[in-house]
Amino acid sequence: MRRPLLMRPRRHLPGLVLLSALAAPAWAVDAADVLQPIEVHSTRSDDGVSFDTPASLSVIDLQDDIARNPANLAEAFAGVPGLLARDRQNAAQDTQLSIRGFGARATFGVRGLRLYVDGVPATMPDGQGQISHFPLFGGERIEVLRGPFSALYGNSSGGVVQFFSADADTPLQARAQASTGSHASRFAAAGLRGSGKRLSYSIAASLADSAGYRAHSEALRRSFNLKLGLRVGEEGRLSLTANRYDAPDAQDPLGLSRAEALADPRQATVAATQYDTRKSALQNQLGLVYAQPLGGGHSLLAMAYAGRREIGQFLAVPVSAQASPLSAGGVVDLGGNYGGGDLRWSWQGELAARPFEISAGFAADRQHQRRRGYENFVGDSLGLRGRLRRDERNEARNDDEYLQAWWQFAPRWSLLAGLRHSRVRFVSDDDYVTAANPDDSGKVNYSRTTPVAGLLFAPDAHWRFYASAGRGFETPTFNELSYRADGGAGLALDLKPARSDSRELGAKWQSATGASLEAALFRADTEDELAVARNAGGRSSFRNAGRSRREGLEIAAHLPLSAGWQLDLAYTRLRAEFRDGFLLCSGAGCTTPGSRVNPGTRIPGIPRDQLAARLHWRGTAWAAAAQVLALGPVTVNDLGSAAAPGHALLNLEASRDWRFGGQRLHGFARIGNVFDRRHIGSVIVNEGNGRYYEPGPDRTWLLGLRWDWNG
Repeated sequence: MRRPLLMRPRRHLPGLVLLSALAAPAWAVDAADVLQPIEVHSTRSDDGVSFDTPASLSVIDLQDDIARNPANLAEAFAGVPGLLARDRQNAAQDTQLSIRGFGARATFGVRGLRLYVDGVPATMPDGQGQISHFPLFGGERIEVLRGPFSALYGNSSGGVVQFFSADADTPLQARAQASTGSHASRFAAAGLRGSGKRLSYSIAASLADSAGYRAHSEALRRSFNLKLGLRVGEEGRLSLTANRYDAPDAQDPLGLSRAEALADPRQATVAATQYDTRKSALQNQLGLVYAQPLGGGHSLLAMAYAGRREIGQFLAVPVSAQASPLSAGGVVDLGGNYGGGDLRWSWQGELAARPFEISAGFAADRQHQRRRGYENFVGDSLGLRGRLRRDERNEARNDDEYLQAWWQFAPRWSLLAGLRHSRVRFVSDDDYVTAANPDDSGKVNYSRTTPVAGLLFAPDAHWRFYASAGRGFETPTFNELSYRADGGAGLALDLKPARSDSRELGAKWQSATGASLEAALFRADTEDELAVARNAGGRSSFRNAGRSRREGLEIAAHLPLSAGWQLDLAYTRLRAEFRDGFLLCSGAGCTTPGSRVNPGTRIPGIPRDQLAARLHWRGTAWAAAAQVLALGPVTVNDLGSAAAPGHALLNLEASRDWRFGGQRLHGFARIGNVFDRRHIGSVIVNEGNGRYYEPGPDRTWLLGLRWDWNG
């Protein structure tokens, strides 16, 4: 099941809220305040309602007038509790993304989370995903699901992030935007959308160019997104989505040591310029979604997609490290096709004279890739493609069946439960075999059943209390299977999937005036946690590290203060630690683990405290806002022997509207890091050379104009 069910509440009398009221007696209500009736929707519903879901689900509105940089995904995610998005100031690597600590170990791309664009997966069957092709300019909203119900999405679902393109509500709408800012950054985009009796369309294209905050970090990114909607018959609907992302030769400045970051945070590592480290990415994708009511409460939904992604990356692997006959070289050449589908049946009716909905379906995804590795030198010249050192064909596939039901078994009570069975298969065929480099072909199968259930109590129109629990799992990705921890040839076929038991208690409140408050206590206990075993010669190998725990508190509040003023708050307290001790390699060339990680050591890459606060004022034509983003210290390796300090940043923004009939010109300005604080913007967890730190930018500025026209 792609998303848990949602219910749309009716609005009643306004209410007041205090944090202490979370513990107020829920039974002290009058029967007249009970929500009757409750209308049930799939979470694919366009309104994005989350109030009646027994889960933590946040919605990011991309149609607002926040003065954000559409090329910076981390800015869009600011303010979501439990979610950590860190801009690396390095377009050669994806935005770092983790939810409640899941995904924090990823040094590139996104792992441990499920990603979707207009219902089409952006996470491959092996669990590796990317958000670089999320077209923010043409977007309507992003939904972020946290907690046990993420398990309904299958493998590597420690959390779920879904992007939705904007739909037209008039016959013709046009939009164009241009901005410029610090470090020679430029952004230009245009979009067109409209709707008729049977056909709707939305087209958006953008270009982002920047010299980069740090040396050797220039980047150019181009994206295109198309969404078509066609009414079929009286009630059927067919949606087509197509997108393209192209980022040629984005420079990679690599991480810095602590001493380097303190001396000059804008510098690039010497090896970055020596080897001209860079990455090119090209992705094309097409998806179809067809929804058809069948009558009698029955409906079908079918989804199919296909795409191709090509990666070329020059790494800073030392020439000496490539002398080993088992080395894969220092240039990655990766290309492959992927695709899949999902077929779901749903029925809405009654069970024991109470509202009931059930869904069942099947999903299958395939990933075929050709991975080649080359030396990153020719003779004495570095940063060039040299001899072939790796050539293999990889396939990952999953086949999942799922069942989900929602039942409002009493006027104030409802139950949401689901079950998913997943089978994941990895196959690798090695075409690079020599006398000193044996055949590394292999295969491994994983399977797991992941149940989840949530109970919700609605004492009146304004309050919801819920409890949920679920079981999830995360297989190693192809990158984590590629190298054995002992340095030998072949795949790490002994790796087990990590298994997590997750629980959550939460409360939600909302008023008729638009104020809202949410709070959640959560805990996830993991068995066979995947952790780095050794980093050597440009290769990372992994092992199962035993038990771990992630637990904490999330609070989110949206508070209208007076006419034109509002305050948004999001706070996360997260304690993430290894519960079992284990050994790992920490020295150069190490093959026998000898460094001990003690029980209770913090899982790296995860801050204990995270706060986002935004005070916003809106007048007739002018608007202004102040935003504070604060982050606690973050350990950077499994040993917990090094850490990045915490920081707090202030951002200011202002905007003005000019209206001319059906047209609007929106001008905006933003100053980031107003007090010019030096800080570490992101970390590279377990970086083998001790270059863990990626400095964040100093004081920055952004100026832009957006033109909107309604026909």
